[in-house]
Amino acid sequence: MDRLASFTNDPFDKPPCRGCSSYLTEPYIKCAECGPSPFLLCLQCFTRGFEYKKHQSDHKYEIMTSDFPVLEPGWTAQEEMALLEAVMDCGFGNWQDVAYQMRSKTKEECESHYMKNFINNPLFSSTLLSLRKTKDYRYAEGAIPFKPSDDPPRPTFDSVLSRDMAGYMPARADFMEEFDNYAEWDLKDIDFVDDDSDILHALKLAVVDIYHSRLKERQRRKKIIRDHGLINLRKFQLLERCYPKEVQELYDAMRRFARVVGPTEHDKFIESHALEFELRREIRRLQEYRRAGIKSFCSAKVYERVKRMREDERRKRTMLCDVLQYIQDGRACQQWLSKQAAIDAGITPAVTTITVSATGRRSAPPLNLTGLPGTEKLNEREKELCQVVRLVPGAYLEYKQALLNECRRQGGLRLAQARALIKIDVNKTRKIYDFLIKEGHITKA
Repeated sequence: MDRLASFTNDPFDKPPCRGCSSYLTEPYIKCAECGPSPFLLCLQCFTRGFEYKKHQSDHKYEIMTSDFPVLEPGWTAQEEMALLEAVMDCGFGNWQDVAYQMRSKTKEECESHYMKNFINNPLFSSTLLSLRKTKDYRYAEGAIPFKPSDDPPRPTFDSVLSRDMAGYMPARADFMEEFDNYAEWDLKDIDFVDDDSDILHALKLAVVDIYHSRLKERQRRKKIIRDHGLINLRKFQLLERCYPKEVQELYDAMRRFARVVGPTEHDKFIESHALEFELRREIRRLQEYRRAGIKSFCSAKVYERVKRMREDERRKRTMLCDVLQYIQDGRACQQWLSKQAAIDAGITPAVTTITVSATGRRSAPPLNLTGLPGTEKLNEREKELCQVVRLVPGAYLEYKQALLNECRRQGGLRLAQARALIKIDVNKTRKIYDFLIKEGHITKA
């Protein structure tokens, strides 16, 4: 039985019964299936099984009554409301008149109950105080106050920090350039005079309303900056770096939606996704253990240790592939081996990038193409050319395309024309030109 109430003693304040149209007195019946307007019946019509339109006698129902204690035993909810209404009518302290209006309690009972539960109750006072503080905070329109030791940032005009903060000046709680900065221009020539027609008067009022909407939009943008902690952008960015890289990308993508929710809800949203990322990573780790046949955490520790050793060995084997580019130059190969020996011994190797050939001319070792963009678009001969010429694959592809287009346009290409076209070292240009002719991509003019 749901004990809900219409807390008043006056029967004429209650809605009438849908069956007999008499004013309802507690307890009465409310249909739980008919709606949205409440379908109410008195006990007599309910016992007769009254039905009307969609309402059927077998519908679920609720018993509406206020005959239950709220603050202390012996005082029903109906009597609590009657006491409050009597105090409002008779005034605080007129307990004799209050008791006379209530008719069910004495003067002493009314006074002691009211003083105990509505005046000296610490729960009510703390609740009212917290509500008052919340209300004051919610409607505060000024800038967020800073601590005496926390001076608001004052970015200089047209600095990087000022651009990052969209020209917001925290010390003034204002933008250097307001949103819709020329909105006031629409009002500068408006003047309300008595001989204006109704249409012209309505038009001027519409312009003023539009200007007010722009002012509200300015205040909304300032409120977003204050509520979401964007006043000091550097501190905000430091907090963002605390998350993993995947969560940082989500954080940056969802920042534009922070304006539609409060700061607390937005932070909870980001924190929940960070927790989801950690859970998913832990689940993948446990699934890896399951695939490896591991059934205990002790075995998992051994597995992780062996896995790290295996990855270190694989990394060392991968480093051996770098030796292949030094095979044609014995001196460069010897330098590379010396450097690896120094690394294994824990000594910082000397940085040597070039070697001296037998002719006394300095020559650099072949270029390592591992990880360079565009390497996958080259064939083996082109990779060898880029290594020897020490040309990155992206630049080689651009030069190659430029030479092919010029050769196709003129029907042939001379070396001088190639040098004037790509404008790099003449020796590199000759090697690229000879290579493209040898491969049949271009023809001599």
